[in-house]
Amino acid sequence: MSDFNDFNNEQVAKLPKHLRQFIVEQNYGKYTPIDQAVWRYVMRQNYSYLKHVAYYPYIKGLQRAGLSIEYIPDLQTMNDNLGKIGWGAVTVDGFIPPAAFMEYQAYKVLVIAADIRQINHIEYTPAPDIIHESAGHAPIIADEDYNAYLSYFGSIGAKAMFSSKDFELYEAIRRLSILKEAVNVDEAEIAKAEKELKFISENMGEPSEMALLGRLHWWTVEYGLIGTLENPKIYGAGLLSSIGESATCMDPKIKKLWYDINTVNYTYDITQEQPQLFVTPTFQNLIDVLEAFADTMAFRRGGAESILKAIECKNPSTAVYSSGLQVTGVFTDVGISKDDEVTFIKTTGQSALAFDGKELDGHSKHYHKDGFSSPVGKLKAIDKLLEDHNLEDLAAIGILVGEQGNLVFESGIDVDGTVKEIIRKGDKTILIAFEGCTVKEANGNVLFQPEWGTYDMAVGDKIVSVFNGAADKDAYEEITHISEQLTHKIEYDDATKRLHGLYQQVRDIREAGEGTEKLAEIFNELKTSFRYDWLCAMQILEILQHTATNPSLESEVRIYLEMKAANEKELSKLINDGFHVIANPVTQLITVED
Repeated sequence: MSDFNDFNNEQVAKLPKHLRQFIVEQNYGKYTPIDQAVWRYVMRQNYSYLKHVAYYPYIKGLQRAGLSIEYIPDLQTMNDNLGKIGWGAVTVDGFIPPAAFMEYQAYKVLVIAADIRQINHIEYTPAPDIIHESAGHAPIIADEDYNAYLSYFGSIGAKAMFSSKDFELYEAIRRLSILKEAVNVDEAEIAKAEKELKFISENMGEPSEMALLGRLHWWTVEYGLIGTLENPKIYGAGLLSSIGESATCMDPKIKKLWYDINTVNYTYDITQEQPQLFVTPTFQNLIDVLEAFADTMAFRRGGAESILKAIECKNPSTAVYSSGLQVTGVFTDVGISKDDEVTFIKTTGQSALAFDGKELDGHSKHYHKDGFSSPVGKLKAIDKLLEDHNLEDLAAIGILVGEQGNLVFESGIDVDGTVKEIIRKGDKTILIAFEGCTVKEANGNVLFQPEWGTYDMAVGDKIVSVFNGAADKDAYEEITHISEQLTHKIEYDDATKRLHGLYQQVRDIREAGEGTEKLAEIFNELKTSFRYDWLCAMQILEILQHTATNPSLESEVRIYLEMKAANEKELSKLINDGFHVIANPVTQLITVED
């Protein structure tokens, strides 16, 4: 990844390479005059409505994040402003894997989809877009309590265990969102994608940690309310960026419930308006609930149950021994005692060993390319934990480099071979390597034979933590999973390019404060060649009403739009909302504070 997204922003510059691979250029010049008009319409509607119902820092937050009502934000400007509050932003291509998304949050970097919704999805889009990510997430970042929650959530979420079904669901959601935001897609293809998503969603089985965390994220970061049940304020980005739901969510028919740990039991559907929303009295409560859930997660609990989660995941994860040694790989087997203690772990395929998040020299996934296995637990008839043995203690039990050694574990696993190396970190012994080694279970089953090479035996009494992904991600996950499904890039025909030109002319007239005599000609072309369009006519009406230069044309445009609102029900609310904002103009445009 090149450095074009560093933007002299400290947080972005800190991103490791396994996250940088998702970054794409914003390519600001790709935004069309219609795209700019969509941004302006949504932001004017948001400002008009949200100043009454948004959590109080929202409007000031727009300024602090470097956002304007008038133009789609430039990432450089956003990074200049977000950097002042310890955050940054990057642009990506649509949905990225949830674990990566969480990790960006932990690094205090907002992930912003580079694309913007089409005009026919102006109220809501199921796909990530720059309106949702920047106008939704960025403004509230200015609140210190909230951004502390967001980054902490990211650090917890990055460790959450997936199920194998979660990966299927991610691909299905990404595919459907891309199709719905694409142009001229066969409805049968969308219907097929919806059917596939529905089937996967209904056959997920027990929800994984990431699925449950995803619910908490949805009901807070995306759709959260704060305050009282009777008079809540909006802070969730999904609501802040949706001119449809930001209004309807306050309807009494949408139930308002207190946000607590039980919220994790409520599923959600990204394609539908939500039947209930959750209200937190404070942002501290969000952290308290997250803490309560984190205490149930594998990265804090460890043990057999956590290894079983790793096995079901079928993707790389990391198990941490009580000595601090970290084993990364695809876990395929575990030994469990009658007391439910882990006695043995095994990975298959490329595996790596690390300590404190840094790969051990000589123990990369290329060295352990065929997998890794090792006992877990206490030695038989020895009270002191093996990990607590210093070199003298190890010598006392016959473990010296260059000498034949034998270790028998309480589980019955017998390790016998010549000691090649002892690795210690701090006051802990974390690994003992053997040559000519045989490893057997109590029943005689052979786990390792001398001809297989060096046996690297992990040391540790227990598995204290299991988490998603690699311990040293940059060393292990050189390239993580990036979906092969890319968002559709639109090719515009000549007619659409002509419509873009009309939008640009109207913007130029509005910004210059002159040239209103051209509006009649532009409106006539809209009526004859682009009768499906409504937003350009709305902008013409705005200019005419505020300049009072051509009352007869103003009346004609208004009647034209009123007829559209009456005859095309899908446009009724959009047009009437446009009338409201024209009649009640934004008197103070939001610009970047000096």
